[in-house]
Amino acid sequence: MQKLLKRIENKDITVGVVGLGYVGLPLAVEFGNAGIRTIGIDVNEARVAQLNRGENYIQDVKDGELKTLVESGTFTATTDFSSIKHIDAICIAVPTPLSKTKDPDITYILSVNEQLEKYVHKGLIVILESTTYPGTTRELILPALEASGLKVGTDVFLLFSPERVDPGNPVFHTTNTPKVIGGVTENCLTLGKAVYAHIMDELVPVSSPEAAELTKLLENTFRSINIGLANEMAIMCAKLGVNVWEVIDAAATKPFGFMKFTPGPGLGGHCIPIDPHYLAWKMRTLDYKARFIELASEINSAMPEYVVELVVDGLNRDSKSINGSKILLLGMAYKPDIDDVRESPALDVYSILNAKGATVKFHDPYVDQIKFDSQMEATVALDLSTLDQYDCVVITTNHSEYDIKSIVENAKLVVDTRNATAGMKADKVIRLGES
Repeated sequence: MQKLLKRIENKDITVGVVGLGYVGLPLAVEFGNAGIRTIGIDVNEARVAQLNRGENYIQDVKDGELKTLVESGTFTATTDFSSIKHIDAICIAVPTPLSKTKDPDITYILSVNEQLEKYVHKGLIVILESTTYPGTTRELILPALEASGLKVGTDVFLLFSPERVDPGNPVFHTTNTPKVIGGVTENCLTLGKAVYAHIMDELVPVSSPEAAELTKLLENTFRSINIGLANEMAIMCAKLGVNVWEVIDAAATKPFGFMKFTPGPGLGGHCIPIDPHYLAWKMRTLDYKARFIELASEINSAMPEYVVELVVDGLNRDSKSINGSKILLLGMAYKPDIDDVRESPALDVYSILNAKGATVKFHDPYVDQIKFDSQMEATVALDLSTLDQYDCVVITTNHSEYDIKSIVENAKLVVDTRNATAGMKADKVIRLGES
């Protein structure tokens, strides 16, 4: 172990990253920037070919950085898992979606497990970063590593370190977000810390992989529950004739005991809508019902339908039916100024409106096209001069480049789910959380 530790400290190692998406590619680039030979592994052949040409597709990665790493040979991508034989430390950052019944889908982790069983070797450090239920690291990956007769903690080393990526965040990124890390043994933790020390400003060691797994789930369950509270408060304020945004801003002036969360059309992104269900599923296996999680999910999941109700009410006020109306959604990404549409509530708003007979179009400056069922739909141009051709414009994502004032002036009806029209006095604006 000491020889391996010394090699890590001297950067005389090769790091592998499995899964080259929003989490994996920025991580691989940071290892490369640190001067460590890095191999990215992904099953998507087109993606791998694109990376090996130095072409970037992740907003949080700088094009020039990637190209430099590829040209210098510091970073290379492959679909060949046998490269694990030449890797010293491998980070697993594959997707962990939910099934239709909101149970964990760990298919991608199991697929990586099969490859680890084939190519595991003495001295390999394996770090799972994919969000999953507590126990996954020890219950699934550990047996795969030890199937060859190697011993975790002595021959091979296993850890869990949750990704904390916030796409598009201008302040916090891979290196300056504190890195939680939990090893199966002390030796595992020591080596894992040494690997991440090359790219992370701060490490937060915990006592076990389970503690690290639960840390990530707590973070996003906390957010899900509090967003659920804000969403329910918006509905209650509308019924009471009070502006929810005013209430939240006033409460946020308290310097202690309150953290500001805001309502919206629902939850989006890969983490908040999904992670709490991993914990709820695990607790069901232990005959325990995670009531806060289920209640928050119920409220948050109903918000797209509530937004559609606001559209229906607005159209009714103008003596129009939603069936046959032309609706424009502004913003399909799950949050402002990014291109990520994973779990975006705008997708649900689109589908519900479409099912009710509306003709729905969307505009998003970051998203060129989206597949709905089997049909690919492209973003339309945002032309203020023709905005009045739509019966209703719905602000589903408040991208900073939208000229909200001009949009309101030119639209017939605006449903604002993000408080983008705050301070504007206009009878044709319906805001979420107002009567």
